[in-house]
Amino acid sequence: MFKNKSKKLIYRIILLMMVDAMIITMAGPLAIYMRYNLFFEPQAIIFIENIFRYLPANLLVTILIFWMCRLYQGIWKYASASDLVNILTGCLLSAVTQWIGMSVAGLAFPRSYPFMYCAILAGGISVFRFTYRILGYVQSRREGMLRTGKKNTMIVGAGEAGYTLLKELQNSRFVEQNVCCLVDDDPGKRGKYLRGVQVAGNRQDICRLAEEYDIDEIMIAMPSATHGMIQEILDICSQTSCKLKVLPGIYQLVNGEVSVSKLRNVEIEDLLGREPVDTQIDSIMDYVSGKTVLVTGGGGSIGSELCRQIARHEPKRLVIFDIYENNAYEIQQELKRDYPQLDLVVLIGSVRNTHRIHNIFERYRPDIVYHAAAHKHVPLMEDSPNEAIKNNVLGTYKTAQAADRFHVSRFVLISTDKAVNPTNIMGASKRLCEMVIQMMNHQSETEFVAVRFGNVLGSNGSVIPLFKKQIEEGGPVTVTHPDIIRYFMTIPEAVSLVLQAGAQAKGGEIFVLDMGKPVKILDLALNLIRLSGYKPYEDIDIQFTGLRPGEKLYEELLMSEEGLQSTENELIHIGKPIEFDEDQFRHQLEELDEWSRQDRPDIKEKVMDIVPTYHMEENKVEERHM
Repeated sequence: MFKNKSKKLIYRIILLMMVDAMIITMAGPLAIYMRYNLFFEPQAIIFIENIFRYLPANLLVTILIFWMCRLYQGIWKYASASDLVNILTGCLLSAVTQWIGMSVAGLAFPRSYPFMYCAILAGGISVFRFTYRILGYVQSRREGMLRTGKKNTMIVGAGEAGYTLLKELQNSRFVEQNVCCLVDDDPGKRGKYLRGVQVAGNRQDICRLAEEYDIDEIMIAMPSATHGMIQEILDICSQTSCKLKVLPGIYQLVNGEVSVSKLRNVEIEDLLGREPVDTQIDSIMDYVSGKTVLVTGGGGSIGSELCRQIARHEPKRLVIFDIYENNAYEIQQELKRDYPQLDLVVLIGSVRNTHRIHNIFERYRPDIVYHAAAHKHVPLMEDSPNEAIKNNVLGTYKTAQAADRFHVSRFVLISTDKAVNPTNIMGASKRLCEMVIQMMNHQSETEFVAVRFGNVLGSNGSVIPLFKKQIEEGGPVTVTHPDIIRYFMTIPEAVSLVLQAGAQAKGGEIFVLDMGKPVKILDLALNLIRLSGYKPYEDIDIQFTGLRPGEKLYEELLMSEEGLQSTENELIHIGKPIEFDEDQFRHQLEELDEWSRQDRPDIKEKVMDIVPTYHMEENKVEERHM
């Protein structure tokens, strides 16, 4: 097979050389003929005879120049501007060498001849070479018209990224897109054509054009656009029934990676309504380099992302501790594959086990602890409140005590906005965790801090994966209440905040992220249905199921009595801890330990005595107002 390919290549090169030889032979006499206004005067005949005398040398030298300019190595079906430059360079060098050679040989020719010869030779070679591409383009267009089942596509963005994407869609045989129109907000581009496709309007025309061209899919190729601009366009696109794809970011354009393979489906994260939080992780992560880092709950959504980020910055050792062996195994295999030089230890166990925690700290002596182990599902904890206390509160207390005993430098607790004025036992347990951190910080040399943020998109058990699964199954999509709102952030944002807290910790702080405006869960459901190519209430129904036990209509990030302090990052703030009687609180923790081990049914009332902002009745009040 390889021999046959080699023979075809040799035959192709020989054919190209033969055609080039014919063009070179004709270019000289044609230049003289044009020089004398298409008449063969006696002087013109003398010049043509001189050109033919020098022809053998000219053929040899020009073919050699063409070879050096790679005119025989290119794939002319995909000829580009760089190939045209090579042709012009080769023809110019051919004209120069012929001028020098004929002058040295004493063969007369008109002074204008080299210029006319160069122009005719370049024209002939270019037409012949680019005929391959022209024929290929005509054939692909013809096949596109004949082929059925292609998706009518609109590209938003007629800049460099849009052009590159359009080029690949038109040239590839493996995509099923028929690009019908382009959209761009630049008035100077409107009505013009890009590779034969018209820029038919701006973003305000998207809905009209989608209906006019019967568009099936919209591709957004605006890698340099801000998050706000992309959101505005997605809001418009979501009013159509088209499926959406987007080119991720400007780095794709800088790295020359603009292609169909880089397109991704539009995710609901694109509609959050704010710019992603930039905490400049690389500039603050030196503090983990060369350190032993322990991540409890390291197999979970937040914990595993913490491990990935930490592993990139060369810790001395990374210790992952999790009770769920499947999660721990998955992150272990991923880190072994991606960071083979990493000193990785993966351990199974519970933070509720005092002896297990003690032994881990004694053996591995961590410098930094990220405490992400917790029960987090609100309805489940309402039915098992004692387990929330055992795992969240007492597990945090035991881990913090071990950190103090073995002189850990920093201890970072993962908290939640549900700890603010909690209406459920899970939120109240996390508020107790924050109080543990505050108390431990006052009595220990270890720097204890907490990090508080809202709902994490894409985490295990979060609303978006549930919505996606319900849409895949044909609906209905279930929403607890039409007015329920939540703050949202992505997993990388949540982890970047945690790492920033670890870097800036001085002890006792509660770090809070400015998460922008809260998002209505109903709007998330509606947008996700539209972005999946369906019509809400027609193709996919939405059902309201009522608020779950312990759930409230809105979440808060800061209690009213907590003041806010700014940090170097304007989107990250520090809440001033609320003072409380720490000696009494330590005694209350001992009581909670005893009550939870007894599985007391009235433990929620006990928690209310300790956390004055915890109100179990708030959810019932909200339900009565539905």
